[in-house]
Amino acid sequence: MHSLLVVIEALPAILPGIIVTVGNVAISLGLGLLMGMPFAVGQVYGPRRVRRLVALYVWFFRGVPILVLLFLFYGFFISLGLPAEPFVIASVVLGCTSAAYQSQIFRGAIESLPSGQLQAARALGMTDAQGILHIILPQAMRLSIPGWANEFSILLKDSAICFVLGTQDIMARTSFAAARTHEHLALYAAAGLIYLVLTIIVLKLLRRLENSLSVPGYTTGIA
Repeated sequence: MHSLLVVIEALPAILPGIIVTVGNVAISLGLGLLMGMPFAVGQVYGPRRVRRLVALYVWFFRGVPILVLLFLFYGFFISLGLPAEPFVIASVVLGCTSAAYQSQIFRGAIESLPSGQLQAARALGMTDAQGILHIILPQAMRLSIPGWANEFSILLKDSAICFVLGTQDIMARTSFAAARTHEHLALYAAAGLIYLVLTIIVLKLLRRLENSLSVPGYTTGIA
């Protein structure tokens, strides 16, 4: 009962962290999308040099732990004299990492499409860029929704690490409350429940989006 009362008393201090966490994840997903889609196109249709550069980028950001990247980017910002704003650094790191994963999601979706579609676009008088933009990418985006949902779940969990930089997210506020009250188990359990609820809500929204855009034979369900 005492632990429950501590959690209830701490919730007003913890819940504002949801805004920071959701904002961080949303910006990271958007940045990953803006970077990941061109990377995927480059890997599928680009020249060998472009494919190698993208593969190197993907290898680096998929191979280095998020925690190490956070400190690397923090030091990079400091060395350039840029404001070391924790929220900005966290969003950039998660966004760049997400771009590596999203590029592979989109690449797989593009490669799963019938190979003759781009040739058909050329036969209709379209350039390769027009065919990719208006025919290939809309289908790839639809096919990528389940993978994108998984990427959201991963980013949401990875965002919990960003409190080491001082972001005032769910984890940082929970850690502060736990250090003050010494009710670590109950408070971290509450934080885990908040993350779980956020995941369920967003996955349900993405499922609705997938169902509204579904084409028989082209999509798979979000788990």
